[in-house]
Amino acid sequence: MKVAALQMVSGADWADNREQAAELLLQAARQGAELAVLPEYFCLIGNRDTDKLALQETYGDGPIQQFLADTARQLGLWIVGGTLPLRSTRADRVYNSSLAFNPQGVCVARYDKMHLFRFDNGTERYDESRVLEAGSEPVRFNLTAQDGQVWRVGMSVCYDLRFPELYRSHAQAGADLLLVPAAFTYTTGQAHWEVLLRARAIENLAYVAAAGQGGVHPNGRRTWGQTLLVDPWGHILAQQAQDRAVVLAVLDFAALREWRLQLPALQHRLL
Repeated sequence: MKVAALQMVSGADWADNREQAAELLLQAARQGAELAVLPEYFCLIGNRDTDKLALQETYGDGPIQQFLADTARQLGLWIVGGTLPLRSTRADRVYNSSLAFNPQGVCVARYDKMHLFRFDNGTERYDESRVLEAGSEPVRFNLTAQDGQVWRVGMSVCYDLRFPELYRSHAQAGADLLLVPAAFTYTTGQAHWEVLLRARAIENLAYVAAAGQGGVHPNGRRTWGQTLLVDPWGHILAQQAQDRAVVLAVLDFAALREWRLQLPALQHRLL
């Protein structure tokens, strides 16, 4: 199955971000991708954290979700819509939600980011809990490829990457592919992004598709990028350092089975 991880440099204008995403999704479809993964906050990286509140949608209704559904259907493509802000029970909070749409334009999975990023090195300060409400449950879905192979897909978002127990729960449930849409900061991405992604692939004997924001955004924020796809042995199949890009690789299910037979580490767990 050919998978595309899409790298963007989103700004504060949804219309501009939509145009950027549509162009990348079209490129992915034309290059034969069956699944395309957009980055975290593909729809908005605003000037203030609270800008997310103005763009929030009710689950199942809204222009961002309609765009994802329509594009999936028009292109005949599985699309994972990075993240978008969905309404929560609190007026001053939203969920940072990743939605998966099948080629018929139906939303088949919703994952609300569970781990909320906080970082303060004296120069850069982030605290997602000021605007976001944390999700509570891991989410997986089944994807049937064009060859009839069923892939079990585990969802995650950005800061989740630092919590291996989430990915182990996906592996225990039979996940073959782990998705990591992200907007990693340049500082933390430079230090930890690649090594954590490769570790999650190796320890769970699963493919990883990580779609990042990558560049300098209109608000001055700089994100790490390095959108990549990793195989279960930890090899990077394709990657892009910065700027807009369609990062493509073919994921081989037969090779996945072979790696798991050769090294049955998932069967050797003690805890």
